[in-house]
Amino acid sequence: MLSFQNSKDAAARMQRREFLRVGGLGLGGLGLGDLLTARAAAKAAKLPVTDKAVIFLFMHGGPSQYETFDPKMNAPDSIRSVTGEIPTSIPGITFGSTFPKLARLAHKFSIVRSFVTGDANHDIKPIVGKATLQANMGTLYSRVAGPMREATTMPSNVALFPRAVSPEAGPEIKTFGNLVSPGEVGSMYAPFVPGAEGGIQEDMTLRMPQERINDRRGLLGALDNWQRKVERGASLAGFDSIQQQAFSTLLSGVSDAFDLSKEGDRLIERYDTQPIVPAHKINKAWNNHQHYADHAASLGKLLLMARRLCERGCGFVTVTTSFVWDMHADKNNAPVAEGMGYVGTPFDHAVSAFIEDVESRGLSEKILLVCCGEMGRTPAINPQGGRNHWGNLAPLLIYGGGLKMGRVVGHSSRDGGEPASDPVTIEDLMATIMHTLLDIGEVRLMEGLPPRVMEALTRGQPIRELV
Repeated sequence: MLSFQNSKDAAARMQRREFLRVGGLGLGGLGLGDLLTARAAAKAAKLPVTDKAVIFLFMHGGPSQYETFDPKMNAPDSIRSVTGEIPTSIPGITFGSTFPKLARLAHKFSIVRSFVTGDANHDIKPIVGKATLQANMGTLYSRVAGPMREATTMPSNVALFPRAVSPEAGPEIKTFGNLVSPGEVGSMYAPFVPGAEGGIQEDMTLRMPQERINDRRGLLGALDNWQRKVERGASLAGFDSIQQQAFSTLLSGVSDAFDLSKEGDRLIERYDTQPIVPAHKINKAWNNHQHYADHAASLGKLLLMARRLCERGCGFVTVTTSFVWDMHADKNNAPVAEGMGYVGTPFDHAVSAFIEDVESRGLSEKILLVCCGEMGRTPAINPQGGRNHWGNLAPLLIYGGGLKMGRVVGHSSRDGGEPASDPVTIEDLMATIMHTLLDIGEVRLMEGLPPRVMEALTRGQPIRELV
């Protein structure tokens, strides 16, 4: 049974931190009444936002530049890609051999071979660096656009972890920096996190058998039934008009955006990465074996959900799986060659499916996909067959958003350890993303933005080869 408290006292207690969470489908962070109130107020003022959206695929752990987009096969055995190379659709350009599907689509996206993250620490700096704000990059966007996009009822900022599509997956990794932290920007602008841990707030009650909680279609059916009851009667008589609209919105368009069953079976199958690396084929000798399984089980569907959210008006979606790109070849992490089979193969499948899907829908101008981690990997293979942390060079893939595609930006040194051309910095990447999402000239004229937020949004220049 789905039930809400609806007394006038409960209505009076509706505050910003309240949210609805339904089993694996949690829509949390802000009360929808407050979001819709903000939306109504936003109509009176034109915000400096574009009609574009960004999906930031965070490759948590630090991917290797050699086994991804810069194999360096002319370097000594101790340096070059341990997975070999594969030719791409761009003449003379090769990728690591774990990426055959992306290699065929290389002309559809751009890669950067001179991207520098600045240090070799596990943290959230590709999202917003320590030099500025310890915050999710989508939070900066939300600070300008508002928690909800003006023209839609979608949240402006969402973060997707494996539990958003796989209820049995482990919790998000917070050990090396909270990827959804709003930092000093303010919790009002923190991302929605579907499937996050937590419970029902005191002013809302959900009662449902455990088997229904694990059944996403049953959950959505229950939401639909509740909405019909609300429409037939005065179940929300204790709430004001904005709050009633919030419930209606939450129970229809927002939940629909998170429902992958609305997609065709063939498309879901194309995205699905779980069969690519079945859990039983992952070596349990590595402590991170469950993270590898979560990555394979969820990555494709997370990108499909991200596309659905952007298509329906969400402005910024952070996607990450688990701490899987860390390939030291120690008790936690598999050696590079084995690890790329667990991690790189699903990535190749999921990102290529995303690109083909977005292209077929005519959304390549609207949606920008950015794929990178917090660092790269050492030129030298360690004695165990792994690569260690390296902050002087890291891989970066950029697709869509109306930018120039089929480009290879910059080049690296002979050993692949540092740029041999002008480096592309985190500030350059942030500027590229923010210039896609915002009218930066108008942002500079906004009143009320905290100085550090303004500085983070407006410093740097977009990657010139792509604009």
